Formats: sequence, structure tokens, C-alpha cells
Amino acid sequence: MTPNDLVLTPTGLRFQGQRFPCSIGRGGIRADKREGDGATPVGILQIVGMLYRPDRMARPASWAELIRPGDLWSDAPDDWDYNQMVRAPYAPSHEVLRRADPLYDLVLVTDWNWPDAQPGQGSCIFIHQWRRPGYPTEGCIAFRRDHLLRIARAVTPASRLIVRG
Repeated sequence: MTPNDLVLTPTGLRFQGQRFPCSIGRGGIRADKREGDGATPVGILQIVGMLYRPDRMARPASWAELIRPGDLWSDAPDDWDYNQMVRAPYAPSHEVLRRADPLYDLVLVTDWNWPDAQPGQGSCIFIHQWRRPGYPTEGCIAFRRDHLLRIARAVTPASRLIVRG
């Protein structure tokens, strides 16, 4: 473990000597993650991407990529593009990345079930903004906006998200 790892603890997420309150999946923490269970998976997940809304914030890191109109994330286990970013129009089940609310204004993408997604193992675990304190996610980890920005500015592609069971 390094100071650049994000470590989920019972009292929040530890990163670079600080502890940040966060929300996890409505299904709790599970070692047997499945699509649609709302759980945050146990594991060591690599941070593999950062996405942001350029109309809502400045680029948080040099390696951050734009979220454009029409950007989606496939969560359709029976589709070839399962657990990949796709573009509209896209008929199978998906999440809209460019949302009306601020939840996905900034997203850290992990390598959960990626790049070679296994059907039913769950689509991407994102790190994103929360709705409000304590409000659960669909399996992702969520933070207050200012905390998420602080983390995004300091995290690197070598950082890992560590979730213990």
C-alpha cells in the first residue's frame, strides 16, 4: 500500500494521510459482486481513467478526458460493448454520462470487470460525486464535490482503490 492508494475503511476513504467521508453501494460491500446488486466489490481496483464535464469545471488533471454529449456507459451484460464507454444512439441498457444532475461531472474510472468484461460480474465501479451524505450508490463510491476534486487533482493512473471485505 502507498499513500497514493485510496483505501476504503469503515469510517471513510483514506487517501494521502486524510480521511474523506463517502457513500458506498446500497448492497454493501461484497466479494461476489453481480450486475444490478448495488454492491461495492471487494478488491484492489486500478484507477484507469478520469472523465469530466468541461462545461461545469476546469480540467482537474492533465490525463482527464472530456465527457461529451452522447457519451454513455454500457451496463448490458449480453452486449458486445458491456462495461465500455459507448456513444448514443445505443439501444442496450446503459448509463448516461452527461447527466442533468452533477453526479458525473467528474468520474474516476476503475478497472472493475474491465477491459475484458465477464457478463453479469457488474459494470464499472466509478468514483463520483454523491447525492447527499450517506445516500447509497449503485455500487460506486461517492464523495462531496470538493473532496472529489481534491482527490482527482492528486490521484494518478498508478493509484489503486482498495476495498476490503
